[in-house]
Amino acid sequence: MLIETEAGAAEVELDKPRSPKFLLVLTHGSGGGVEARDLLAVRDCAVGLGGAVARVVQPYRVAGRRAPGSVIKQDAAWLEIVAALRKKVRSGPLVQGGRSNGARVVCRTAVEVGAKGVLALSFPLHPPGKPEKTRREELLAASRSVDVVVVNGARDPFGIPDPADVAELTVVPGQPHSFTKGFDVISGAVEPWLRRWAELG
Repeated sequence: MLIETEAGAAEVELDKPRSPKFLLVLTHGSGGGVEARDLLAVRDCAVGLGGAVARVVQPYRVAGRRAPGSVIKQDAAWLEIVAALRKKVRSGPLVQGGRSNGARVVCRTAVEVGAKGVLALSFPLHPPGKPEKTRREELLAASRSVDVVVVNGARDPFGIPDPADVAELTVVPGQPHSFTKGFDVISGAVEPWLRRWAELG
């Protein structure tokens, strides 16, 4: 499915049960895609709980670029994407999640889209080796208003958020920025969070 935005078309894979209990909108990292195994683990968990899951390939990736470019344009396109998806899945709470750069997007836009919660996979707290260039404020922008659940690898060179800044932090032992193992840990961390939205729906 294509969703047109001012920044170009986004591609969306939508898993939608007949009566969704919630809508989870997920997106990828800057150079990645929606087939990342951590995103699929979260998708499977959400679908199992009766949620609708939209995995979004953002317009810059559809256009073949690896870098998202302007934060303002990226966030504006995300708002258009979520609004269009909300018209397709009107029932239940809206929650959103992403990995790496996608985690930044869903944190920055959480309040404006009316999300009830945010899942941040491999939130890139700072560029590797540059802890002074912190992105903590993006995380706080969401966590001041909604529950933010963060899952990072213990060996992530982009840093690991402070547990005091989020509702829940899970650190996957031995894992770098892009997870190669520990998908059961990821599913175990997000399942109670997703179940809460299913029960509200």
